[in-house]
Amino acid sequence: MTLYIISAIAVFVFSGLLAMAGLGAVFLFVPLFHDLGVPLAEATPAALLLNVVGLMFAAINYWRGKLVNWRVGLPVLITAVLLSPLGARLTPYVDKKILLLLCAAFLVFAGFMMLFYRAKARQKPLGRATEAAAGAGVESVAGFLSGLLGVGGGNFILPVLNWIGLDAKVAAGTTAVVVVFSSLSGFLGHATMGGLDPVFIGITALMAALGSIVGSQLMKTKVSSAQLKKSSAFYCG
Repeated sequence: MTLYIISAIAVFVFSGLLAMAGLGAVFLFVPLFHDLGVPLAEATPAALLLNVVGLMFAAINYWRGKLVNWRVGLPVLITAVLLSPLGARLTPYVDKKILLLLCAAFLVFAGFMMLFYRAKARQKPLGRATEAAAGAGVESVAGFLSGLLGVGGGNFILPVLNWIGLDAKVAAGTTAVVVVFSSLSGFLGHATMGGLDPVFIGITALMAALGSIVGSQLMKTKVSSAQLKKSSAFYCG
């Protein structure tokens, strides 16, 4: 019972907070579930599934609010699905300690960039080809690293989308769409979920959906782009 109660509350809160930035909470759910007694082999696919469920509702909310840039999002989405499995296959051959240090350094740098960097206003919007190329370029690295490290790629994608000049809300909405599919790709890469407690999955999936709905609605209606950019910098860094 303790597992259900603590997990339900934590999933609702973390899903809501991170959905506001278009991010998943796999990196929080996996250690939480493991500390509560869920084996790591079951905690990882469960966390990825909660990412899919929660951010799916957030992404729909952002799409309805016209906060998704499909010209950037589609190339990012495609490369995420293609390159995440490749990164996962190369994991045994890479020194993950060095890679984690490099990624941590990048995320800290990205957090500072989101706080202090302001993209210059453009006289006219980026062309379709430029946006598509930017999206594909971002995810060619982010998708590979997310598969290599076993984490969602949102923390890599969101800062760059802000850096190339997307509004903070549009960047978050676009990132949410991509993370749904990259998490689904990662979830399907796990051989089985047969050992998972269906009651546990049902309760936490419901909380992930509710938290993401609340968080995404608050982002749409109550949070400014400037406020969102600052909070996103904290989540990414």
